Amino acid sequence: MNKKVLSIVAALLCLTIFGAFAEAGKNEVAQTENQTIVQPETAPEADASNSSAIKYIAAGLAVGLACIAGGMAVGKIGAAAMGAMSENAELSGKALPFVGLAEGICLWGFLVALLIIIL
Repeated sequence: MNKKVLSIVAALLCLTIFGAFAEAGKNEVAQTENQTIVQPETAPEADASNSSAIKYIAAGLAVGLACIAGGMAVGKIGAAAMGAMSENAELSGKALPFVGLAEGICLWGFLVALLIIIL
């Protein structure tokens, strides 16, 4: 289970680094037919591209880590709830809200990411 979590985190990290480099490399060099024109980066444009790349990295980490944590919580709570319901069927109404609370972790991560991107 730890290998799965580490592989997911590594994949998210690789994707965010790739996105940051893709965002930063947009304005470096523009090539025409016969010549290469190097566009100078001004301070406001460089700050804007760096801050937008950092926003996307932060939003990706917020959603990714929240979904990983929510999945781990749902797995453990769901297994415990099913074990409790197998012994006493009347506990199903009491166990299901806890699974819903664990799924809410993913929604909070998404809301944080949305606020990071918008604001």
